[in-house]
Amino acid sequence: MTAATDPALLARAAALRMLRAALGGRGGLDEALSAGNQGALPLQDRAFARALVMATLRHLGPIDRALAPRLAREPPPPVRDLLRLGLCQAFFMDTPAFAAVDTTVALAPERLRGLVNAVLRGQLREGPPSTDADAFAPDWLFARWRVAYGEAQARAIASLIVEEPATDLTMRGDPDEALAAALEAEVLPGGSLRTRRRGDVAAWPGYDTGRWWVQDAAAALPGRLLGAAAGEIVLDLCAAPGGKTFQLAADGANVTAVDRSASRLRRVATGLSRMGLAAEVIAADAVTWADPRAFDAVLLDAPCSATGTFRRHPDVLWNVRPGDIAAMAAVQRALLAAAAARVRPGGRLVYSVCSLEPEEGEGQARAFLSDHNDFSLAPMAAGDSGSPTASLATEGWLRVLPHHAPGGLDGFFIARFQRG
Repeated sequence: MTAATDPALLARAAALRMLRAALGGRGGLDEALSAGNQGALPLQDRAFARALVMATLRHLGPIDRALAPRLAREPPPPVRDLLRLGLCQAFFMDTPAFAAVDTTVALAPERLRGLVNAVLRGQLREGPPSTDADAFAPDWLFARWRVAYGEAQARAIASLIVEEPATDLTMRGDPDEALAAALEAEVLPGGSLRTRRRGDVAAWPGYDTGRWWVQDAAAALPGRLLGAAAGEIVLDLCAAPGGKTFQLAADGANVTAVDRSASRLRRVATGLSRMGLAAEVIAADAVTWADPRAFDAVLLDAPCSATGTFRRHPDVLWNVRPGDIAAMAAVQRALLAAAAARVRPGGRLVYSVCSLEPEEGEGQARAFLSDHNDFSLAPMAAGDSGSPTASLATEGWLRVLPHHAPGGLDGFFIARFQRG
C-alpha cells in the first residue's frame, strides 16, 4: 500500500495537516481539528489523528527540547512537525516504536527520509525526553509565570499542560442529581458539573432539552459574580461564544449581548434557542457601539492572550508571542473604559480575562481604578460563587490558577467594581 491508500499513513497525514494548522496561528485549535480532510477517514482513524495532535501539542515542549541537539539545521516546518508526531507516538502514546518510525519516515519527503529516520532512532536509543514541569511551556512564558507567581506555583501551572481535562457543564437552573448521574458527573462548588464522558456532546442526556451548556468551571465564575437578578438590565460585552450570556439570561436578567463577530454571535443565538432563553444579540465593536443606554450591570470578558486556556487549547502556548500581551492590554484598557461608560450610577461591572499574564489582569484592574474615580472595587469573599479559596487575592479580586482546584481549571483573572 502507498501513502494514498494505507489507513495508518492516511490517519497520520491528517494529523500532520491538523498540527500544521494548529501551530499556524490562523484559526486556532478548534478549526485545526476540523481540518485535515478527516471526513474520508474511518471513525477510529479520525479519533487517532485527533488524539495524536492533542498529545503532540501537550508534549511539544519536551519533544522540541529533545529535537534541538539533533538538528544541525532547521528542517522545513512540515518535516519538524513530522518528527514531533513521530516522537509523540514513540514516547507518549501506545504506538510501537517501529510503527512510529516507519510511518513517519514514509510520510517524509524522499530526500529527507534519512534525516527523519536517524533523528527518531537516535532519540529512541537515548530514551524519553525530560518531562520536568518547566519543559512543558515555552521558556519565556514559564519565566513570566515564575516572576509573577514564584517557582512552585509556576511548576504547578506547567504540570497541568500535559493533563487532558474533563468536560465542565453549566446547568440551566439548579443542579439536578438525576441528570448529573446520567452524565456521570460530579457537582462542583458553585454548581458546575464535571464529567469524564467523551464523544459528541449533542448526544449526551439533557442536551436536546437545553438543560446545560459546555463551559469551564472557571469561565462560569464571572457571570455568577456579577450577581444578575431577575428583571435587571444587563450588558454582556464581547459575549461570544455565549456561555456568560446564557448564565445571565437563565438568571432572569434582560440581557443585551454584544460582540464584534457576527458569525460567532450566530452560535450564541443558536444556543439561546436550544435552551429556550432570550437575549438581545447585537454585532458591534464594544468600543464604538453607538447606543445611549445605561445598564444595571455590565460583564466584560475581554479578549486576551488566553494563556489560561491551555488545558483545552495547548496550541495557545506556542502561538502567543511576548508582543501580543502588550497589544491585548491596550485593547483591554479601551474596552474597560467603554464598559464603564455603560454602567448606571450605583451599578456594577465585572471584568475578566482567561489569561495568566498580570498585565491583562491585575495591571488592568489597578489602572482602571486609577482612571475612574467614580468606581471602587467590590471585593469578593473566599469561596464566593464556588471560586477556589486559594484564588482570592488580598486586594479582593480573584486570580484563578489552573491548579487551584482538583482536576484543574482554566486560568482566570476576575475583578468586580461598583459605580458610586
